[in-house]
Amino acid sequence: MSEDSKRSVVVERTATGHFVATNARGGTIRFGTASDGGTSTEFTPVELLLAALGGCTAADVDVATSRHAEPAGFSVSVTGDKVSDELGNRLTDLTVTFDVVFPEGAGAERARAILPRAVKTSHDRLCTVSRTVESGTPVTVTIKDD
Repeated sequence: MSEDSKRSVVVERTATGHFVATNARGGTIRFGTASDGGTSTEFTPVELLLAALGGCTAADVDVATSRHAEPAGFSVSVTGDKVSDELGNRLTDLTVTFDVVFPEGAGAERARAILPRAVKTSHDRLCTVSRTVESGTPVTVTIKDD
């Protein structure tokens, strides 16, 4: 793998159950564990995974369709069931649902026509997040030696 293929974030604790992730470009996102009884509005790590699934495929589909017409509405909802069983905690039944509306016009007709193919291509080949989840990529966890 080349250095250009490497992706990374650093996650730092800001308080009990609260964290900030920083990417290599300096962007940040705050999240937490909802250990406060569910009153915090911060995303949980599971919600970030769902957002990553939806965001990755939404970006692919947006690029493919919006070159033909600007959507009048574009949203993606992502759901999953959190289970705890003999395999541990995980999500099952992940579903990504597109709700895309284009205005009238020739470009919009073309955008509507390619929407199903764009969604399928993103799912089957392009979306790094869903492709990683579906392929079951192993995760290595280490502790840094000082």
